[in-house]
Amino acid sequence: MRLYSTSRFFSKPSFHTSAYFTHSSQSGIGARLFVRPFSFTTSLRQTTPEAIAMVNNKRPYHGGNNKGGGHRAQKKFRSKRKAALSEGSPEEVLAADIAALRLSFAAVNEQPVSDETAEGADDAAAEKDTAPAVSVPEQGTEIDVEVIELSSTGDALAKQVGSTSDHLYVVPFSVPGDVVRVKVYRHVLDEGYSQADFLSVVTPSPLRDDTRIGCKYFAKCSGCQFQMLDYSEQLKLKKNIVVKAYRNFSQLPPELVPGILDTIGSPLQYGYRTKLTPHFDGPPGANRKGFKKPLEERPPIGFTPKTSRRVLDIEDCPIATEAVRKGLTAERERMATEYSKYTKGATILLRENTKRVPTPVTTHPEGVPEDAVKVESEKYVDYKTYITDNNATSTEYIDDFVFTNPAGSFFQNNNSILSPFTEYIGQHVLPPPALASPSSKQIKYLIDAYSGSGLFTITQSSLFPGGSIGIDIADKSIAYARKNATLNNLKEEQCRFIAADAPELFKSVSNETMDPDETVVILDPPRKGCDASFLRQLLKFAPRRVVYVSCNVHTQARDVGILVRGEVDGSVLDPNKKTENGAEEKMENGGEGREKVRYEIESIRGFDFFPQTGHVEGVAVLNRVDM
Repeated sequence: MRLYSTSRFFSKPSFHTSAYFTHSSQSGIGARLFVRPFSFTTSLRQTTPEAIAMVNNKRPYHGGNNKGGGHRAQKKFRSKRKAALSEGSPEEVLAADIAALRLSFAAVNEQPVSDETAEGADDAAAEKDTAPAVSVPEQGTEIDVEVIELSSTGDALAKQVGSTSDHLYVVPFSVPGDVVRVKVYRHVLDEGYSQADFLSVVTPSPLRDDTRIGCKYFAKCSGCQFQMLDYSEQLKLKKNIVVKAYRNFSQLPPELVPGILDTIGSPLQYGYRTKLTPHFDGPPGANRKGFKKPLEERPPIGFTPKTSRRVLDIEDCPIATEAVRKGLTAERERMATEYSKYTKGATILLRENTKRVPTPVTTHPEGVPEDAVKVESEKYVDYKTYITDNNATSTEYIDDFVFTNPAGSFFQNNNSILSPFTEYIGQHVLPPPALASPSSKQIKYLIDAYSGSGLFTITQSSLFPGGSIGIDIADKSIAYARKNATLNNLKEEQCRFIAADAPELFKSVSNETMDPDETVVILDPPRKGCDASFLRQLLKFAPRRVVYVSCNVHTQARDVGILVRGEVDGSVLDPNKKTENGAEEKMENGGEGREKVRYEIESIRGFDFFPQTGHVEGVAVLNRVDM
């Protein structure tokens, strides 16, 4: 097996980086690239402010007379990048995809790179603080590029037509096999790529069918990336995003990661978003202190385009539900007459709200607008309206469960997939019979960490005879969760909630009679994933089973890797080790007799909460390994 070093593209992290190729049926190309470049302390070599701005769809201001901000600005930025790149950020994800693709070029061309050669080149480049000489077109040049693959950010990675260089171009709104005309607007030579705007399709890929595009703003608005693709192809691409996340971010060898299961699709591919937040800018100078001049005309209302910081005026958004689209139309009409009331820009909330009435419905329900969207079923009629007040209460149904939330707070924005999603969690939250042994205890308890308003605590409560406990840092979320439990006729002994900071989460249950051998923990953290303190607590408590739900599969992969290795920041956790003051370093009822706690992965699967986009939700199921 031939080895290829990644150190040409990454700085020396706190551990050795390596990559190798193995056969894999998942890759579809007969080879699998395994890259192990990231940890909590890893940073990318010379990731410039321009690179981060580009990935975030912004073109940075170059102050002063030094193009690119000058050496001092670059050095200052690099001192801060460690924190920015520890959370599965888009720039980190993009850099990993670019490094892996360039390594695959070297493999195909049989150009092995020894660690010594690559590290020497890296050191020399670092000493000079200069990028290697690469022949690239001038900024503003229009060129044709052929798309090789899609990055996990949703943008395409392409090579210039006719070029033998491994230099890549990051291009939006393109798919593998496309030849597209682009306009180059920035080079990031030390990362091996350039950024370019999509102009037109020269030769379409067999995967592309522009008659599928359902929005007139597609390829301008940055919200969707995949409308030209068949939905089955979108699901394949999202499965590959999960594959690459675990390859690049888990720091696990391939044999410890099971085959990624097929992504479960959304029942609705358009008309699914129950929340939109269009915005508008204030008049020129609105950000100056003391500025009070009102808008003189209705401003563009919509979203940020891919190629500019100016708001793109959006009349309609077809991925939103019918009720939310009605709200967008109404708010645009309101702003046509009320624009002069605004001296600053603002964001408009559009959140769907549901009133459910049992059938038969003989009269129109009181308080529901006549133009409300009606969704009829055998048992109910749901009347869908929209809310614009962040502090108002929105109501949503998942099968027969009801959930209320502050309209401006977080709740999953695709109601159509929540029924199969929560059903899947229910099918996998308990260990399968095959894992049971004569000595296995019955699972009795559920701890729902980062519980929010109680989605999993409530929908899974019937499976746990000892009760389910939801824990969240936000007092307001806990208040709504308790209200939701009452609305769903759940008694406190069956479903209850505790307000606690995540780093102190398991202290809230340490005095409970909850045996870790009888407990499942569901994790659904924010995009940044779990912090080291929380993961230490989890390994100390050592629940028998963990179900990790994530809106960022890259931080999920990072955290799952930590749980599989049983170590945080390189430190092996001993549940029976005493702390400096002599106290037991284990949770009550947890960790007795275990030399080390770690987990193995039972399954990993993606869920498509946002069709037409590059986003994918991940569900990983883990079991404790008793050693």
